[in-house]
Formats: sequence, C-alpha cells, structure tokens
Amino acid sequence: MDYKDYYKILGVERNASADEIKRVYRKLAMQYHPDRNPGDKRAEEHFKEINEAYQVLSDPQKRARYDQLGSSYSRWQQSGAPGGFDWSQWFSSGGQPGAGGRTVQYGNLEDILGSDSMFSDFFRAIFGGMGMDTGTAPRGRGRGRATPGYQQAVTISLREAYSGTTRQIQVDNRRLEVKIPAGARSGTKVRVAGGGPAGPDGQPSDLYLVLDVAADKEFEQQGDDLHTQMSVDVFTAILGGEEQVNTLSGKVILTIPPGTQPGQIFRITGRGMPQLNNPQVKGDLFVRLNVQLPRQLSAKKKSLLEEAARLK
Repeated sequence: MDYKDYYKILGVERNASADEIKRVYRKLAMQYHPDRNPGDKRAEEHFKEINEAYQVLSDPQKRARYDQLGSSYSRWQQSGAPGGFDWSQWFSSGGQPGAGGRTVQYGNLEDILGSDSMFSDFFRAIFGGMGMDTGTAPRGRGRGRATPGYQQAVTISLREAYSGTTRQIQVDNRRLEVKIPAGARSGTKVRVAGGGPAGPDGQPSDLYLVLDVAADKEFEQQGDDLHTQMSVDVFTAILGGEEQVNTLSGKVILTIPPGTQPGQIFRITGRGMPQLNNPQVKGDLFVRLNVQLPRQLSAKKKSLLEEAARLK
C-alpha cells in the first residue's frame, strides 16, 4: 500500500490552518468537479483525491492521526531500514468509510458519484474505523446501484442557514422546490430521492444539493457559535448602560457594566446557530465591543473631562 500525501494533493503546507485548507479545497473542488469536466476521467480521479484529502485534513481527529502516521513514515524513509513500512500498527478497525460532514435524509459522497471506490485503500485502512457517518442506503438500493446521483452546488446566506429556506431547482423539464433545514452548514448535503435525471439504465437518479454558506458581513460563524462586533461611545463604556445588539433572530438588550474595556467580549447564550436536525438547541453569540472616542467635544464636556483627569 502506498502512502498518500494529502497536503501535497491540496497544495498546502503541513501547518496550514483549517480556514486555508477549506478555502483551497473549495477552489480545487469547483475546478475539477465532474459537472465541469464531463467525460474527463483524469479530472474525476483528481476530484476524488481532493475530496479524500479534505475528509482527513478538515477533521481534527483524523488530521492528528494522519500527522502522526506521516512523521512515522518519514522516519522510516530516512532510516533506510530494510523491508517495507509496517502498516499494521496504523490500520483502523470497524466501520466502513464514508464522507465527512452531515447529510440530510440519506446518502454520502460515494452515493453521489455512484462509486464504491470513492476512497482509496489507504484511506479505508487508516481511517475506516474512526466513526465516520456512512449514511443509509434507500430501500432497494445498495452502494453498487447502477444509477449515480446528481450533485448540484447551492449557495445560501448565513441568515437562510439560520432559519431554513427553500430553493427551486430545474432538472430536465421539472422544477423542484427543495426544503433546506435550519442549521445547515457548508458541506451539508440535502438528498431528494429520484429528483435527478435518469441514468443509463433508465432509472431516476437522486438529487443531492451540496450547500455552501456564504460569508456574512455582520456575523462570523465558528461551529455553532456566532461572533459580531458593536460600537459604544466612551461615556457608556466608562459609566455603563444598555445597548441594542443585532442577532439573527432580532435585537436584544446588552447590559454594559461601568468600566468596560475596549475589545471586551460579551456572551449572549442561545443566540448562535441552531443545530442541524435539532434546531431548538442553539450556540451562543459573542459580541466584541469597540469603544468610540469623540473627535470633537463641547466646551462643557471638555471641561468636565479635564476636571476628571485632575481627580484621577
């Protein structure tokens, strides 16, 4: 079995951040997607490699195991020891590998591409038992089904991901309205059984919407939590007060204690993103305060501040 260098496949350094890995993956996945390269087997194989690399490097647990394996494999190469590398100590047991992320209803990346060989022997041996979601095949269909799924990328806003939304999809001469649940994340796959075009066998394929949540100008998502910023004047920061804060579910009142420092972060429980398939449970909203200094002061305000400075 050959060692696979997932960092080289994605073209990133070994210390690349999760955000960098995600950004590079999205760019490569769009470039080599089978829909953009019909009939190009080389592009399809590279697309599979890219997805496999991302399944490992985007998961902290799998990435840590892979980095340990890489260090051990590198030491073996440098030692010049006779015989092959001892893979047995790295083999994972139990389970069958599937795609990472979450799928609404059924299916995973192997189903989408209609291939039992979506993942390499290396991936299956090393990561096959690490608790990945394999999905559930629909009744009467196995992984060897003749009709592959039809995959379509869909971009939604963060606010749509928060509350749920719908999308109208045109497939052949049919117009389908697909419900996207609240709590969807980038990489969430929504399956519509029989919603895709007919395959070579004449059987309808399944439609998979692969979601991408666009960046929001006001809120940054980190897992189930949201982060935002708001500005208050220096007098509110010094004396305390109440300010309205925007959330994805409306405005709330934030109590600012006296002596609040610039950059101080406040946590508002339960105002983050809902969990997929359990939307009643939400993360938290973290608010960073920016303190605005006045550019101009009235004579009275200036006099009072000068007096306060003398009393410090």
